[in-house]
Formats: sequence, C-alpha cells, structure tokens
Amino acid sequence: MDLLKENLYIKIIKEIAQKNKSKVYLVGGYIRDYLLGIKKEDFDFAVSKHALKIARQFSAEIKGAFILLDQERNCARVAKKIQDKLFTFDFADFRASTLQGDLAHRDFTINTFCVDLSSLAESRDFKETIEDHKKGFKDLSNKIIRMTNARVFKEDPLRMLRAFSLRAGLGFKIDGKTLSQIKKDKDLILKVSEERIREEFFKVLKSDNTAKILIEMDSLGLLDKIIPQIKVMFACKQGGYHHLDVWKHTKESLVHFDKLQDFIRSNKELNDYCYEVIAGEHNRLSLIKFAILLHDIGKPDTFKKENGKISFHGHERVGKKIVNSIAWQMKLSTEERHALEDIVLWHLRPGFLSDLKKPTPKAIYRFFRDTKKEAVSILLLSIADQRATRGPMSLKKDIKHHEKMCLSLINKYFEVKKDKPFERLADGNEIMRYLKIKPSIMVGKILGELVESQNLGKIKTKKEALLLAEKIYSKLSKAR
Repeated sequence: MDLLKENLYIKIIKEIAQKNKSKVYLVGGYIRDYLLGIKKEDFDFAVSKHALKIARQFSAEIKGAFILLDQERNCARVAKKIQDKLFTFDFADFRASTLQGDLAHRDFTINTFCVDLSSLAESRDFKETIEDHKKGFKDLSNKIIRMTNARVFKEDPLRMLRAFSLRAGLGFKIDGKTLSQIKKDKDLILKVSEERIREEFFKVLKSDNTAKILIEMDSLGLLDKIIPQIKVMFACKQGGYHHLDVWKHTKESLVHFDKLQDFIRSNKELNDYCYEVIAGEHNRLSLIKFAILLHDIGKPDTFKKENGKISFHGHERVGKKIVNSIAWQMKLSTEERHALEDIVLWHLRPGFLSDLKKPTPKAIYRFFRDTKKEAVSILLLSIADQRATRGPMSLKKDIKHHEKMCLSLINKYFEVKKDKPFERLADGNEIMRYLKIKPSIMVGKILGELVESQNLGKIKTKKEALLLAEKIYSKLSKAR
C-alpha cells in the first residue's frame, strides 16, 4: 500500500511538518490495525515540536474541526467527515526529548509501531517504512498484549481497562506480568473520569466474548473498582432453584448470553434490533449485556429467609433504583438509562408468563404494553437467566418450556411491528364529550382499558368503544 496515494491527508500533514521543521510520526493503533488487515479512520501522530500549530494549520487546510484535547501536553484533534465516515487525526508533542523516549511512554508494545512521515514516498510500500522499537512485531504475531514498562498504568490508569478492551476487540491474550501489574495498580482506576471508563467498558460489552473478559477483570478485582455497586452480590446465597450464589449466577448468565449471539445474527430482524445504535457508538446488544450484569443487583437488599426458604421479593424494583444510580455515575444517555431500568424492572415477567403454562392474550398484551421497546431485550435476558438457573428445584421441562415461550414472544414482537400503525377507535376528547366529563386521571384510565380491549379484539367500532367507556366510567365512579 502507498499511504500517500491512499490518503491525501497524510501527504498534507507531511508537507505542513516540513514547513514547520518538525518530525512527525504516525504511531500506534492505525499501524497495528493495518498490520492486522483492519481499516481504521483514526490516526495518531507523535510530533517533535509544534503539535498544536501543525494541528491548527492542518485543520484550516482541510476545513476540519480543531479540538484542543490537552493544553499542557500540547494535544489536539482534527475531525473531518469524509463520505459519511468520521476521520480523526490526533497530534501530540513527544512526551520525552526523543522518539525512543516517547515510545517508552506508550501503553502496549503492539501500539509502539511508528512511521516517520518524511520517509514516506510515492510508490514506496507503506509496510517497508514501519519502525518497531519495542518488539511489537513479535507480540502482534503471538497475539499478546504486553505493557511497555511497569509504569504505564501509573501514567494513565485507564490503560488497565484498555488492555481488556483490546483483548475483547482483537482476541489477544494479556501477558502474565501485565495482568500482575494491573492487579497491583487496580485502585488507580478510581482517578479516571467516568466518561473515559464508560467508553472502554462499552468496547468490552460490544465484543463476542464479554463474559470471558468481565470474568477475567473480576478475578483481578478490577471490575468492582469500575462498578463498586456489584460487590453486594458477592457470596449472596440463593434458594433451591439456583445452584450458584447471586454473583456467580450473574456471570453464568453472561456466559449463556454470549452463546446466543450466533442465533441473534442468524435472524435478520433480531440482529437489526440488537445492533441498533442507542447512543454514540453503543448498541442495544451492549445494553442487554450491561443489564444482565446488573439484573439481580437488588437481591441482597431484599434477602429474606423464613422457614428455611430464601426469597427476594421486590428485588427488581430495588434493582431499578441501583441501576439508575449506576447509569448516572457512568453518564449514560437518557435513553440508555431508561432502557437499563426497564430491562431490570421487568426481567421477571417472562418467568411469570412461563408459570402460566399457556399465557392468556391479555397477559401477553400487558407484557408488551409494559416493556415497550425493550420487550425483546428482556426475553433474551430471560433465556440466558433461565439457562444459568440449574438448582435442584429447576426442572428441565420447565426450562425448555420457558425458552420456547420466550422465542415465541420474540417472533410475535416482530410480527406485530409489521402490522399497520395502531389507531384508537376513540380518543380522549371524544370520550369526554360522550361522557360529558372534564379532563382528569380517569380519562387516561378509560383510554388505557379501551386500548387493551381494542388490541384484544373485544371492540371493533367507535360505537362499541364509547359504550365500553361508559361502563368503565360507571365502574370507576362507584369505586371512588
């Protein structure tokens, strides 16, 4: 590949660097991913001097957006949307007096590759220009994530989490000394902003091996530093339906959910639903996994043991409150927060429907009414949750029936979505005129019952709707 031909912007940066008599090196992730056959739109440059000046000149030249990242360290970003893709170019002055010194401050050996832009020439193969000063080629070949030195996590504690997000994204292993250093330095993660933690954490949630990665993070004590609220689940015993305590059951549920991912991809409607972007680059699949991690977090606060039986009545409502605080802590978007709260609040409903053996149309309608957009998220969580519940009181036939019912409801959700948009037979104004009443909470209750009856096929005309409204009004008036 000829990088100057492939990317006009690199050529522009090279010319600006020459004018400013600066040495500019393309470093890190772009080169690593290029060597792995992955195309990226993110470029990082280490600059001998004048990084901010070069970034500003480059921004002006390409009419991009200039973003100052760190005034003290002379770090800036230039962003430019090119053919519906966002390209980012980050510039930073050396963190030492030499390139070698700067590379010693980088996180992992596979991120220390560099290319001197002055060495790039048209018709010269890009791979020939790559410099490897930290045995990066060896670790890349062996699929190893290795710290460049023992100080890297003290310089930026987020790198501990980044080791796992890289592992999740690339499928590499973290070497033993690096894991030991993470275990030793884990408390330092508390100094990192929640926004930075959130983005690396969601990269783990986005992967196919989320459970495996989170279990490894948990074994080092890093996971509960990021989300301290999960500690209440540790060693919390459960009743006869479970073979594991709350925390081990949670991790087992994540393992079973990861096993569902091939099934999700095989169904276009389900795949589109799960991979819908909810906020930023976070998709619904990531939120479901996050919800699984937190779905039983309300159990320890509701633990009761009476006559030898353990119960957790109301743990879903307590869990919703805890999830709310975690969502605020991690600065999730409003839509993400509401989705997490709804999944945790309603995660028991599929189990209740399964207990009915054959749920009534009314029970099914009310499930979809209450769970709204997150109905399928909850059903998928419930399948993983049930697969991880194998205590002496759990019967195979019940587990099989539960899963069959959940899959049936998932299909029903997508079938209903194909129907024509729902139109009410009567709206609030018509009801108030017909009953000669003023706006009140009662009107909303009447509307709710009418919508339910219409969905269940009990009423099919406006006249039937108004007559039923009259009956409901009479019943509610007597109950007051």
